[in-house]
Amino acid sequence: MIADAKQRMDASVETVRRELATMRTGRASLAMLDGIRVDYYGTATPLNQVGSLSTPDPTLITIQPWDPTLLPAIEKAIRTSDLDLNPQNDGKVVRIPIPSLTEERRKVLVKHAHKHAEDGRIAIRNVRRDANEHLKKLLKDHEISEDDEKLATAEVQKLTDHHTEEINSAVKKKEVEVMEV
Repeated sequence: MIADAKQRMDASVETVRRELATMRTGRASLAMLDGIRVDYYGTATPLNQVGSLSTPDPTLITIQPWDPTLLPAIEKAIRTSDLDLNPQNDGKVVRIPIPSLTEERRKVLVKHAHKHAEDGRIAIRNVRRDANEHLKKLLKDHEISEDDEKLATAEVQKLTDHHTEEINSAVKKKEVEVMEV
């Protein structure tokens, strides 16, 4: 039961880390394009499955599609994403210059990061609540002793604190990365 709670909390932390990785910073990162889907013959396909992605320098991402007819679809998918990027296509490759962020945009991104972190902390607290309710039910049904219930509750709280701290450190790291000029 505690292993299940740990697994669910780990999943929450991983989700927050993934969300933070896709957030745009001032540097080019392929992870920021993870959520973008391209219309590939009627199917929404992840961008990294329709071409070769690379970051030749810190302010540029290039995408070389395996099928050149996809260039307009790739451009459209990037333009309609919420990343505020302006792709350019030369007939063979899509180039995405990563402009430096304004102070205002940085603050918005930091708020966004904190929102993702809070969602993760809420998910962890929900797991803790479920685990504690399960322990109380076991105690009520006389399947475990009061001492065992107290020990298990303390263990669940330790897990909660540990996972919450992981989220806090991940969001602090992202905040420093975003605010870096």
